Amino acid sequence: MQSLHDMRASAPVTIVLLAGAVKVPDRIGHHDYLAGCTLLASLLEQTAGVRAIVVRDGWPQEESVFDDARSLVVYSGGGRKLALLESPGRTSTIQGLVDRGVGLVMIHQAVSYPPELAAQVARWIGGTHVGGQSARGHWRARHREFPRHPVTRGVEAWESRDGWLKEIQFVDGLRGVTPLVWSGRQQRGASSGGVADVVSWAYERPDGGRSFCFTGLDAHSAWSAAGVRQLVVNGTLWSAGLTIPAAGALCQADSAALSSYLTPRGSRRAWAAKLLRRGLRRLTPGRAAHRKL
Repeated sequence: MQSLHDMRASAPVTIVLLAGAVKVPDRIGHHDYLAGCTLLASLLEQTAGVRAIVVRDGWPQEESVFDDARSLVVYSGGGRKLALLESPGRTSTIQGLVDRGVGLVMIHQAVSYPPELAAQVARWIGGTHVGGQSARGHWRARHREFPRHPVTRGVEAWESRDGWLKEIQFVDGLRGVTPLVWSGRQQRGASSGGVADVVSWAYERPDGGRSFCFTGLDAHSAWSAAGVRQLVVNGTLWSAGLTIPAAGALCQADSAALSSYLTPRGSRRAWAAKLLRRGLRRLTPGRAAHRKL
């Protein structure tokens, strides 16, 4: 696998981020998939040689944006809210990326799929949240147990109240799956919650591709935890086939930077004005644009 150190002399590693549609109006920071993806793009590009492409409203108008992708990140509402499920053609496109060995990252509700697709998606990402079989909710938990894995390098403990999806329906025997974070109402983040409480995992697919999932980040404020940022950045770079440094990948952001990405939720007009001020006017619905943040 390519190391981050060696990337300076090679072609850019392209990571495409699909940001689900943002509900307007809504409370500031809630399910702000666009803010989360643009922030994550800026964090990923702190690693030299990484190019992040953000796509609004869940799917690009031109699928050629996937041509050079080493990893695909989906941060969105789940189930039928997922733009990638709007047509069989889109689902086939994702299957084609998986067959090509492209990494997959699913954040928050993007791990949730209808029962009829659960088996296929489990082969993509190692497990799925399935309506009627899995659970979700909000609670406060402390996360301080992390197994030895490249994705957990440099991850600090954090405590927060987040919205989680749990009781994931994993592939048989968890083959290829490494649980990374646990959360539940009873055990409050301890690994003693077992498989039912796994809310983040890494998956080494039988085809050689890599997937990473994190079911938190219900609100943008969750990015303020350094441990969350480190885990998600590491996981995304790892899914692209990169070697994570012993201390973790760069992922620095202060509170002012974090809040600067928030989508105004009072009206669509205010939202459009914010995008123009941030230079995101090229990010029209479904339009991808390369962002050097």
